[in-house]
Amino acid sequence: MKKFRKKLSKSKNTIEVSDFGAGSRVFKDNERKISAIAKNAGMRPKRQKLLFRLVRYLEPKNVLEMGTSLGLATVAIAKATPNTIITTVEGCPETAKQARENFETMLLTNIYLQNMGFESFLDVLSNEKFDLVFVDGNHNKQSTLHYFETLLTSATNSSVFIFDDIYWSEQMTEAWKEIISNPAVTVSIDTFQWGLVFFRKEQRKQHFTIRL
Repeated sequence: MKKFRKKLSKSKNTIEVSDFGAGSRVFKDNERKISAIAKNAGMRPKRQKLLFRLVRYLEPKNVLEMGTSLGLATVAIAKATPNTIITTVEGCPETAKQARENFETMLLTNIYLQNMGFESFLDVLSNEKFDLVFVDGNHNKQSTLHYFETLLTSATNSSVFIFDDIYWSEQMTEAWKEIISNPAVTVSIDTFQWGLVFFRKEQRKQHFTIRL
């Protein structure tokens, strides 16, 4: 993971980014350097390590990632459990192309990248079940709630959903509060950046706040 991050930080290539979410607070235009995306918009090393450890502990068989970007989080998941099947969705064609090249360079064959918008992906989603869902994209309240409600049909009793940037805006915090109040959620963990929700029916409803 360190080598991958170092490679991105040294890249002099630029791509034209199509932003389908709530926009960027860092970038002023859509032509962006790969190195700048990795530094300013990519998953931080501490979070990448945490995701790696979580995935290794949970041992999910089927993972869905909503928001690939350059693939920093995807690589962490793939390296944690090489036998896991990972479906990752990225709306921007140029970003998806770069991520796919990154995965091929690292010989990661368990990643299936879907270059389409989140809405389009959810429209064609079958009855597939996911052990882990990581949502990192489109920081909009209504969209986030729509993703959650739609993906509930893909959750099992042992599934874990992770929502990134739950305090990114007032809207995102409102979305997070509605998510944890949903009757299907039994346990939730607020880590101040990520929000984790669990669906174990045998557990009573509890909410934890842990700074990680």
